[in-house]
Amino acid sequence: MKPSSSLLVASAIALSSVLSAPVLAQAAADQNGMEMAGNTAPGMTEGEVRKIDKAAGKLTIKHGEIKHMDMPGMTMVFVVKDTSMLDKINAGDKISFMVIKENGKLTVTDIQPAQ
Repeated sequence: MKPSSSLLVASAIALSSVLSAPVLAQAAADQNGMEMAGNTAPGMTEGEVRKIDKAAGKLTIKHGEIKHMDMPGMTMVFVVKDTSMLDKINAGDKISFMVIKENGKLTVTDIQPAQ
């Protein structure tokens, strides 16, 4: 390989590292954003119970924005930290709930009737 070819290859490799760093940083930020957006403390989120699966300890909720996770409103399934919480609610109930990411799963830790 000619010296100028070696320099060209080395320059291309160095340039690709510099250009890919922002992309990798954004991907990491997007991933972490689902856990906790910035320094926002967890808070209650409004929602409506759609389905309860007591045997599996799961709850389907149509919810508004979960601000501390930077998550838009949608309908999704959550696990519950304590299945006894499911005895206090029914499908169709309007609720306020607390959700955190625990062991890689979105976990409801508190459920209250909506006010």
